[in-house]
Amino acid sequence: MPTYVYRATTGGCRFCKDSFDQKQGINEAPLTKCPECGTPIERVICVPFLKTGRSDKSVLSDSNLKKHGFTKLMNEGGGKFRKTP
Repeated sequence: MPTYVYRATTGGCRFCKDSFDQKQGINEAPLTKCPECGTPIERVICVPFLKTGRSDKSVLSDSNLKKHGFTKLMNEGGGKFRKTP
């Protein structure tokens, strides 16, 4: 079940003034009023949190980058980069 973020469009109470999270089914209609004070609210578009199950260190390892066809560049300073073996 996804979690959506809502915030008051104008004014609002301590609950909805900045923002609040609400778990809802995908097919449920978005909330239009704050459940605490009844102020009109809107759904805020947020970046989803995705977990790959792998650490960033293993994803960005030299062997993994090479396996997927990427070239790793090392910053030498002064705007110069060199390819790593």
